[in-house]
Amino acid sequence: MFRLQRFTVLITLLSISCALSAQGRSDQPAPSRPLRFDFTPLVGYRIGVNPAIQPAVEGSDARLVFDANPSYGLAFGLRLNEENLVEFRWARQDTRFHLEGALQASIRQRAILDEFHGDFTHEYIPEDWPWVRPFITGSVGATHVSGVEHSSFTRFSFGLGTGIRIFADRHLGFRLQAAWLPIWASPEVKAFVCGSGCVIRLGGKLSSQGEITIGPVLRLTPLSTVPVSSNSSVKFPAQP
Repeated sequence: MFRLQRFTVLITLLSISCALSAQGRSDQPAPSRPLRFDFTPLVGYRIGVNPAIQPAVEGSDARLVFDANPSYGLAFGLRLNEENLVEFRWARQDTRFHLEGALQASIRQRAILDEFHGDFTHEYIPEDWPWVRPFITGSVGATHVSGVEHSSFTRFSFGLGTGIRIFADRHLGFRLQAAWLPIWASPEVKAFVCGSGCVIRLGGKLSSQGEITIGPVLRLTPLSTVPVSSNSSVKFPAQP
């Protein structure tokens, strides 16, 4: 939790510097080179992840419940053009799970979810407000679930999301996103050992997560000089 607090403070400071930098650069001409790379540190909050328990117990609605908890991560991407972006994103949630509706004694153990996704994003650039960019995202990858007291496993996962990027200038901005992130818990896996004679097996269907994330966006220029075509960048209007 202390690491997450430090990470949140860092993102807050970067967001403040974003606004200060925009004020200092408002009178400078736009750079001559296109900005090809995006880097985004992220903090967020995740809910969900209630996978099915296999085999089902007749007359019981037992289910494994992961607590809602903060998350954090990083995204780094390449812009194919001003509207389309491909990113690699890593996100982690340090949480706990418990078993509800079962005959066994109540359990509560730690679990760590690491998500590794490729994100494919399309931005919409309004003609009158090019610094405000709504976007949609589709992602695909894998999620690794591990912990201190039980085994670990990795399963296929994907996501659908939408959000908005607001840029203070060409280099600095802010990102807000909401996403649906299912995990496919198949094939069945003996995932958790919850005490003497208690083994939890997961599998059979999607286990959904919901997440909201925020963070500063840093747009970077390649080291080599790249000629700028007439359609390679969007000019930001001078700010008062």
